[in-house]
Amino acid sequence: MTWTTQRFRRALVLVIVASFAVLLYAGHRLQQEAAPIPQRVVSATGAEIIGLSEIQDGQNVWQAMGGMEVGSIWGHGSYVAPDWTADYLHREATHVLDQYAGQLGGAAYDTLPAETRATLLERLRGTMRTNRYDPSSGTLVLSAERARAFAALEAHYSQLFREGRREFAIPAGTQRDARKIHQLTAFFFWTSWAASSDRPSTPGISYTNNWPHEPLVGNRITGDAVVWTGVSIIVLLAGIAAMVWWRAARKPEGTAKEPPADDPLLRARLTPSQRAALIYFGVVVALFLVQIAVGVITAHFGVEGDGFYGVPLSRWLPYVITRTWHTQLGIFWIATAWLAAGLFVAPSIGGGEPPGQAVGVYVLLGALVLVVVGSMAGQWLSVMHRFADDTVRFYFGHSGYEYIDLGRAFQIALLIGLFLWVALVLRAVLPALRRKDENHGLLLLFVLSALAIAGFYGAALGYGHHTHLSIAEYWRWWVVHLWVEGFFEVFATVVFAFLFARLGLLEPASTERAVVMSSTIFLSGGIIGTLHHLYFTASPPMIMALGSVFSALEVVPLVFIGHEAWEHLRLSQHQSWVQKYRYPIYFFVAVAFWNAVGAGLFGFMINPPVALYFMQGLNTTPVHGHAALFGVYGMLGLALTLFCLRAATADRTWDERPLALSFWFMNIGLMLMVLLSLLPVGLLQTKASVEVGYWHARSPEFMQQPLLNNLRWMRVLGDTLFGLGAVAFVYFAASLLRRPAATAAQVAQAD
Repeated sequence: MTWTTQRFRRALVLVIVASFAVLLYAGHRLQQEAAPIPQRVVSATGAEIIGLSEIQDGQNVWQAMGGMEVGSIWGHGSYVAPDWTADYLHREATHVLDQYAGQLGGAAYDTLPAETRATLLERLRGTMRTNRYDPSSGTLVLSAERARAFAALEAHYSQLFREGRREFAIPAGTQRDARKIHQLTAFFFWTSWAASSDRPSTPGISYTNNWPHEPLVGNRITGDAVVWTGVSIIVLLAGIAAMVWWRAARKPEGTAKEPPADDPLLRARLTPSQRAALIYFGVVVALFLVQIAVGVITAHFGVEGDGFYGVPLSRWLPYVITRTWHTQLGIFWIATAWLAAGLFVAPSIGGGEPPGQAVGVYVLLGALVLVVVGSMAGQWLSVMHRFADDTVRFYFGHSGYEYIDLGRAFQIALLIGLFLWVALVLRAVLPALRRKDENHGLLLLFVLSALAIAGFYGAALGYGHHTHLSIAEYWRWWVVHLWVEGFFEVFATVVFAFLFARLGLLEPASTERAVVMSSTIFLSGGIIGTLHHLYFTASPPMIMALGSVFSALEVVPLVFIGHEAWEHLRLSQHQSWVQKYRYPIYFFVAVAFWNAVGAGLFGFMINPPVALYFMQGLNTTPVHGHAALFGVYGMLGLALTLFCLRAATADRTWDERPLALSFWFMNIGLMLMVLLSLLPVGLLQTKASVEVGYWHARSPEFMQQPLLNNLRWMRVLGDTLFGLGAVAFVYFAASLLRRPAATAAQVAQAD
């Protein structure tokens, strides 16, 4: 162990400890300053509008229906239906203005002279922005006009969810219970009230930092958002400049060495647990295909709304279910690929297999399949109103929160399964840990990153049945950002380093320094950068300051990750046998490309506060989501799958033609999906959000225009290419998995 390595290790520990201290403190402040939930809402005359706990009960109704998969709240969720916060706010504002106009004898607000409209508009803003919540009694008092607006909107939402609406992909009978519709409207009202009422400590700024953009109630971009946007851009430029200088002044880490003459894995004997781990990859490709299938249906719902090319599919498989399954299956198959890679590599690292390892691998596989199938079934039952008790729904149905949609019981089961996976990996690599040879540092990082993957999914348990929405969002992003985007990336980096060191292409010592350095740089911005998802979730201004600056730092290492990928590609040119690994390496190069474009470029496009203020929840979000989630983490999962399959079939010559089709079709298809459809739609929505208001950018009147419909149909080209590429990959992987890997005896006989 050199002094340089020790220094990098200490820097990594310091970054992690300090960053989590800041993140936890931010969560504490968020809990202290979150928008209050009134116990009762009454009119100026004292008449009760919303009763005790009805707002939180409405949140549970929203969750049971699919929550973030049926439109969005505070900009987080799906994109076909409205953002219910913005929708309620705009409808309430126009209803109150029309009441004001009626009091003056006018037919409607829009028919009045400009001077009168301006006077009434100021009156509205005074009414809407004045915070009339009494913390001592827990009571919120509304004007008579706002009370009447609530009743009118309750009738509107009752009709909408009873009768359904094709443009929103909301089927008839989504919600028929009058009491639950009242509670649901109460919840929508509260999110809107938090978006328009001034914080007591910051006059002129609402709990959501004036999001959404709504000129009628005076919701405009804040000074904090403008200032911290400027600071984040400066930090980004300074970070890139520092990285350029640092890279130019140092020798590259993870240096190559002369490759061995023969493939070190050629004579490797597959252990029983490794053969069992190969079954995981069969599950991976199956889930991958199902995800694509439901993704096609989900995308089509955005055009047809209630069917699939004339088939009334929404009766049995509504949009909320297909989108839930689409996002959830993406995480499931990617995670399964990475878990399988850990199980496959572990015996090779340890130099043998502990007793009962294969049994443990099979047990874990069964548990994972149970979680996948059980959670999907529970979500369908929840959305189709098959759970009479809401507590049962919470544990076995739909959580309502995007990306962590599975019920609490399945979340707990998944967490237990992840720790079982860590135990299986650890017992297999323990002999190598005890040897403390040149690979000890990399191996320690491998174990620690595996522990982080298991442990940080536990953040999903941070919210409960009745947790405040802001706090639930805080813990949700711990999972989505820290678990998926953070520690999974560290784990994948370590696994790739191990594989290249195992192949004799990299020096273990220098590679360890490179991995620790990369992890330090990424996590220094990535941990605190989690807060950039919380700008407008009724969070205090400090969240915006920290999130904007540190999320800008996240982009810095992504700009240079292509250099490392190029080095790996260059390594594949050395010895002829290394050519066998060229497609696994190509997929890793694709990861680097999408890291820079999808996570870096498209991520920073929406990350600064000013940009996100207008773009949150528009089609600019799935631009980043598709390019980063699949382009980075999906491609990583496929690359790991190919590395393991290559090691398992080292004695065979691959027919790479379907693999070549897969690689180019998926990458080109993903790029066309983004550039021909999602990005243009998102930019047109942004223009509408800036010029008119956020509600307009999400409205059917805007989204159903011929131009927008044509752009959505343009996805077909990219989606088709991508789908063909996925089918080619599945065909290739299935053809290998059908034929068992050669045993050591068979290799010897061939010799």
